[in-house]
Amino acid sequence: MKFRVFTDGWSRWNPGISGCWIFIASQDWAVLEKRYKSIGIATNNVAEYTAALLWIQRAIELWAKSIELLADSQLVIEQLKGNYKVKNTELKKIHSEIQSIISNWKGEIVFMHIPREQNKEADRLSNVAMDNNNP
Repeated sequence: MKFRVFTDGWSRWNPGISGCWIFIASQDWAVLEKRYKSIGIATNNVAEYTAALLWIQRAIELWAKSIELLADSQLVIEQLKGNYKVKNTELKKIHSEIQSIISNWKGEIVFMHIPREQNKEADRLSNVAMDNNNP
């Protein structure tokens, strides 16, 4: 099954209280899952990467054979595509973990950057996560 995975993560006061969000839909846009999670104190980029990591893992748990990961962080998407170098030590660790998961999975993944306007629910749920400090 092909899943569309919309992710977002951000931090108040960068670094600060951070949260991430997920919305998984089937290829026909049926909502499969919506979740949010507080990740404590982190930077915006760490929150974005953590969102991608957690929800790639979750889509695979849901038996995805193909994943279209959509995020409004151009940096994260371009680094995951291999177009930008990952220089930050903390991001390198998460990036490596994502690459390891993908290489051990038998499916296909596509990374797509989308404008923030197309990811509004992400902002809303990221805020809910931070407001609730829901670990």
